[in-house]
Amino acid sequence: MKQSFSWWSFVGRGVEDKMLLQAAKAIGYSGVDLIDPANYDLAIDCGLSIAAINGHNSISSGFNDESQHDRIEREIESNLAIATKYGIPNLIVFSGNRRNEESDEQGAQATAAGVQKVIKAASDAKVTLVMELLNSKVDHSGYQCDRTKWLVDIVKQVGSPNFKALYDIYHMQIMEGDLIRTIRENAEFIGHYHTAGNPGRNEIDDTQEINYAAVFSAIARTDYSGYIAHELIPATDPVNALRVAFSLCEISSR
Repeated sequence: MKQSFSWWSFVGRGVEDKMLLQAAKAIGYSGVDLIDPANYDLAIDCGLSIAAINGHNSISSGFNDESQHDRIEREIESNLAIATKYGIPNLIVFSGNRRNEESDEQGAQATAAGVQKVIKAASDAKVTLVMELLNSKVDHSGYQCDRTKWLVDIVKQVGSPNFKALYDIYHMQIMEGDLIRTIRENAEFIGHYHTAGNPGRNEIDDTQEINYAAVFSAIARTDYSGYIAHELIPATDPVNALRVAFSLCEISSR
């Protein structure tokens, strides 16, 4: 499986940008998520692909709000052009926060309608829109796409291979648990993974509760061919955190 790491969670922790990218490449990483646009060319020069960037602005204001659809469509079209230029396979998109006057079903209907407006453009660009599952308990209060079934139902409704779930293992441990069964049952609807340790969102080691060796092994058995991106916040040396995460994923997925 291809491994990536989220730029925002590793950068600015005592390692210069180029050195961080070079270290990741030397460890064996093939991609980087959510890197600053100013460093796109640097990442490519260091031998890393850009695995995913955000497709539109704002986690809290997203597809579940029909009044935002035109804005989101413009932003996604702009970012699809960037994805085409740099060979980026995934744009991360968001449901937005729950709206007091609307049910989860109404939010799902609005989300599906909004995705339908942009899915042809994504397909033409050979880019997958991956909607991120986030927890609404600790980090993103009010966020609507906080349950796997809610998102998978929308993915089925849209019915395109260019719209899938971004299954964030850290966030879904907080909201649902039952990670391996959920991954097995919904593998065909998942287009990208994020990791981090829980609690704390730090290293994926024996100080946290998720059995990542078992989770990675389960993902490998689904014949997943996309990226697993480590979005943990290192509590210690960021390069060592990259090395430990990569090794655990590599060994567990054989």
